[in-house]
Amino acid sequence: MVRESKSPHSSPTFCVRKPNGKWRMVHAFNKLNAATIPASTPIPRKDVLQNNMAGCTIFSALDMVDGYYQLLMRESDIPLTAVSTLSGMLWEWLVMPQGLSNAPATINRLVTQLFRPMRQFVQTYFDDIFVHSRASEGKTAVEAHLGHLREVLLCMRENRLYANINKCIFGAEEIPFLGCFLGKDGVRADPEKVCAIAQWPVPVSQKDLRKWLGLANYLHKYSANYAEMARPLTNLLKKDAVWSWTSEAQQAFEAIKSSLQSAPILALPDEERPFSVVCDASDFAIGCALLQVDAEGRERVVSFQSRQLKAAEKNYPVHDKELLAMKYALVKFRVHLLGQKPFVIYTDHASLRTATSSPHLSQRMARWLSFFAEYNFTVEYKPGKQNVLADALSRRPDYELAHLAYLESPLYELIREAPSNSRRDNAHDCTATR
Repeated sequence: MVRESKSPHSSPTFCVRKPNGKWRMVHAFNKLNAATIPASTPIPRKDVLQNNMAGCTIFSALDMVDGYYQLLMRESDIPLTAVSTLSGMLWEWLVMPQGLSNAPATINRLVTQLFRPMRQFVQTYFDDIFVHSRASEGKTAVEAHLGHLREVLLCMRENRLYANINKCIFGAEEIPFLGCFLGKDGVRADPEKVCAIAQWPVPVSQKDLRKWLGLANYLHKYSANYAEMARPLTNLLKKDAVWSWTSEAQQAFEAIKSSLQSAPILALPDEERPFSVVCDASDFAIGCALLQVDAEGRERVVSFQSRQLKAAEKNYPVHDKELLAMKYALVKFRVHLLGQKPFVIYTDHASLRTATSSPHLSQRMARWLSFFAEYNFTVEYKPGKQNVLADALSRRPDYELAHLAYLESPLYELIREAPSNSRRDNAHDCTATR
């Protein structure tokens, strides 16, 4: 991977500890990166990848082993990667090292291009490859998945890409997916992250609170009315705020923990089925939820969104706050609602039913109504006690997601045995994994 160098360039080297306790060598290519033209390759959106896997019932996850090291450097660029070590030696990389500013874009572009013909059943995110299948064309989901895995592994073998067998999951009902868990029933928060939030001790300073809120904010889409619950805590982080952990702050702290621990499994959106939206506003925050009825007739939550009101927005009349919540919902769920079939917005504020047709509009409402005109929706009134969100927010027993269930298949055993066969036969390209 490296060779001794006589390059006039040099970058320092240091090591960082990996989660498994081992060490990773990294280099500070600051000057080289400053002189590099940034690649314009877009980063895949997590929500888009998730949505592409909706309706599937069986999944596999492959993790490329040392993904960057599987790409060769252009010969003319090798001297630029020269690095110095504590021993006084100078080495240059023959493969792409970590630390180059364009390295992530390069591997992402390679993997995306290779698996583009398989995008109906393969999603890629840098060096992570996700295979998902459903029953189709007279085949069961298992049969379809085995065929998809063969295509993926064949592509990897032909292009000499290797996966870490110890990090791969084959034929599961649920897989870890970019910080969450995704399965046939939907997507749920990573239990380790939820556990870390629940076991966090009471913050004793703004620094401690900021760390905890940073972790909790990452999971806010699983919690209804998160912004409203977090308001007493975010007030403690304001400039010149005096640190005082009150009973109100403690209640908010515990409420967020409880909300995330009892969060429902969110459904993956099915673009063939109609959506509905629930939105609401309070004196300090607005919130909304995207809902959809699944194939079994259950009302499922696709996503929660909320935010605190700005200083000027707190002075809006109740009617305008409710409209603001509606506008916020349309912005957040735009990718699902714009250009789709007609959908319904449920509200507990009866006057919103005629807001879009009122002849007496303020300048603010006129701007908002021009935005609403882009969507095809109707507003329906439901009192708070009848609001459909009430049941959707609670954790129902039928939302429980199964644990990992691996398939008993010859292909899985073949993949497991491939490394030993490869060493025994001394054939470099006999398998796509090691």
